[in-house]
Amino acid sequence: MKRSEVDLEKLSPMMKQYMDIKAQYEDSILFFRLGDFYEMFFEDAVLASRELELTLTGKQAGIGERVPMCGVPFKAYSGYLDKLIEKGYKVAICEQLEDPKTTKDMVKRDVIQVVTKGTRLDRTIDAKENNYIGSIYDFEYCYVLSYADISTGEFKSMLLDADWGVLLREISRLSLKELIVNDKFDRALILKLRQNYQLMVTITDELYQEDEYKRIYQNTKDIRIITGVEHLLYYLLDTKKGDLSHLQEVVVEKESEHLILNGNTMYNLELVETMRTRERQNSLLWFLDKNKTAMGSRFLKQSIESPLTDRKEIERRYDLVDTLRVQFILRDDLKEALDRVYDLERLSGRVAYGNLNARDLLQLKTSLKVLPEIKRILEELSYDKEIETFEELYALLEKAINEDAPISIREGSLIKEGYNEELDQLRGIRSGSKDFLLQFEQEEKERTGIKTLKVGYNKIFGYYIEVSKGQISQIKDEFGYERRQTLSNCERFSTPLLKEKENIILGAEEKIINLEYQLFMDIREVVKRYIAPLQKTAKVLAEVDMLQAFSTIADDYHFVRPCLVEQKEIRMIESRHPVIERVMQNKYIENDIIMDENTDILLITGPNMAGKSTYMRQLAIIVILAQIGSFVPCTSCKMPIFDKIFTRIGASDDLVGGESTFMVEMKEANEALEEATEHSLILFDELGRGTATYDGMSLAQAILEYIHDKVHCKTLFSTHYHELTTLEETLPHLKNVHVSAQEEEGKLIFLHKVKKGAVDKSYGINVASLASLPQSLITRAKEILSIYETQESHERVFTQTSLFTLEEDEKNKEKDAIKEQLMNVNPLEMTPIEALNFLYQLKEECKKEEE
Repeated sequence: MKRSEVDLEKLSPMMKQYMDIKAQYEDSILFFRLGDFYEMFFEDAVLASRELELTLTGKQAGIGERVPMCGVPFKAYSGYLDKLIEKGYKVAICEQLEDPKTTKDMVKRDVIQVVTKGTRLDRTIDAKENNYIGSIYDFEYCYVLSYADISTGEFKSMLLDADWGVLLREISRLSLKELIVNDKFDRALILKLRQNYQLMVTITDELYQEDEYKRIYQNTKDIRIITGVEHLLYYLLDTKKGDLSHLQEVVVEKESEHLILNGNTMYNLELVETMRTRERQNSLLWFLDKNKTAMGSRFLKQSIESPLTDRKEIERRYDLVDTLRVQFILRDDLKEALDRVYDLERLSGRVAYGNLNARDLLQLKTSLKVLPEIKRILEELSYDKEIETFEELYALLEKAINEDAPISIREGSLIKEGYNEELDQLRGIRSGSKDFLLQFEQEEKERTGIKTLKVGYNKIFGYYIEVSKGQISQIKDEFGYERRQTLSNCERFSTPLLKEKENIILGAEEKIINLEYQLFMDIREVVKRYIAPLQKTAKVLAEVDMLQAFSTIADDYHFVRPCLVEQKEIRMIESRHPVIERVMQNKYIENDIIMDENTDILLITGPNMAGKSTYMRQLAIIVILAQIGSFVPCTSCKMPIFDKIFTRIGASDDLVGGESTFMVEMKEANEALEEATEHSLILFDELGRGTATYDGMSLAQAILEYIHDKVHCKTLFSTHYHELTTLEETLPHLKNVHVSAQEEEGKLIFLHKVKKGAVDKSYGINVASLASLPQSLITRAKEILSIYETQESHERVFTQTSLFTLEEDEKNKEKDAIKEQLMNVNPLEMTPIEALNFLYQLKEECKKEEE
């Protein structure tokens, strides 16, 4: 049954209320609070039961037929919510807005928030990554991309050309979790974002028009940026429906302030995740993340994805890394102190929105306690930014919040003794009453002579006297016992005195819980006043944490300070790829990367597996490290500041987009050639291999000539087209280098050393041999190669000679296989029938060999 098929006039009042609320949230699954459950009805119930593997049942709704229903417990709903959000659904949380005990009418209900991938504020989001939600406002001649992380309060915006490629590059770089677009936005691109990027995309033209949050963009002059911010802000406030006062003033970004890396470049260089597993392990981010705080880890990821181009700021970071290396004792003290700092940014977000608990405040207190020590260390290091220490706030939390406070803020035990006089008095009453109960139980045992009598409590019947069935006959009328409950093995009673004390105890308990909750809310309001300075301090700590990590890495792996020059000159002596060096078992072979002002292109030749791609990648990695303010893996490094990096490394189809490897190659090459400037870096690995040999070679040469004559940027171009090495004679800014290897007794040994000049021969068959291809195949390949090299008749290429003749060693391998089976079996562990079957199997294999 669907909602559209229901006669609204016949529905029960509760179901009418559901229908009215659901009509406002058609694009969301509505979690409708009924007592101790969140329930879903109609299409929502069918969908949720399938996605969450819940039992689909029915509910009477005032009509003849039961409507589809499923539900999840209120106290354990978060796991179910997480699953739906990860699957890309929106969930509207509809709460009871009043206590059912206090009203005779229908309980008021309404949606208190809509939860989506991009608007999460809970603890399930990755602590080391930002959770960005973005808005694209299409002005037809340009885009405004605004994005925010409401868990930290960060808010940023930028103007982009009306270019799909540029827009997709930024979306990929930011790893947006959700996107909002205006109605003018191209529907074909929306489809691409949903299908290829798995993004939740919402279309709306609504803009924020109130005054409360105008402070976010009050200092922004560009009306386009303001419109983009208002577009995102409206959606955030409409979904969260709570206090978002922690949202910070928008930062307007400019492309020129950062080294531009598109999605392919980040993927090919494995900056934040590896190509094979798509995991953080063995990426550059993994290698660099020696941070002690979640804030530092997020700042590091942001830095890797958007390296700097401001030389002054880069050099400032170098100076601080240098200072931390020299002052290594202070650095160790700093690391120890930072290790005790929790995530101040996300704690601030939870304080503002109101979904924090007492343990969050304890984490905040622990963090504040160590700030004076961090401030002292930074002053000794002559660090150029200030942090606050929040002594008054720390004193409040130290005095108020109980160290053993529970997660729930509705169960009491939140506030320390001595913080509030009224609370202490109520606790005294509760404590005295409980002492009374112990004494009362003892007195009743003596008065009645029933030694097994006991006083107990439950939420339904309150306090009671429990007497077992076997002792019921001992109860006399003069005891004044009033029966309250009959169970299979006992009877429960009360007395006027017990009722009186029950009212006092329960009254005090309820007052304690309510008072503690109110005191906690009051403390939260005090903490809210510190959100802005807390966020400012958090940013400073994030940078300090990242720089101490850079300093530690520089010491551990012998990194050096780069020398940034104005000239277009690269001179990296004994450079290494830091990630590969760390994970490989053998000693890493260092290589020089030298490109003087007159050299724009290095044409790299050499066998597969020799290290051409690694050589190219390590140049880009060193550039990125240098431009985020880190030292680099070289013995010396001189380089200019780059504005963009483009890569085409490895072969892959775009199956979703229906594009072949070659088409993907050409599109990525075109993007580089169109957007690169003379200050860019291009890395092309075997470009042109996706088509016929002469086509590929021709295109590769034309691209090299275009870069040489038109673009003039630093380029590394690896190839197996050895004919291209002659370009060194006609292109003055192109130089040949090769990755060396040597042959010993027919075996290929990779030296992984880059040398000047072109390689003298190809080693493709040798590499195939290393891959353990059949020896007969290798022999045949050598025969065919000989025919090509001596330019004999092509007819011989297609004649079969020894292709299917087994070499002697291959025969031996088959014999060895039978021997291996015999060696692996234990006759003592075989039954007679298993032994006969095994002998029969070996005999059949021998017969096949004879044939």
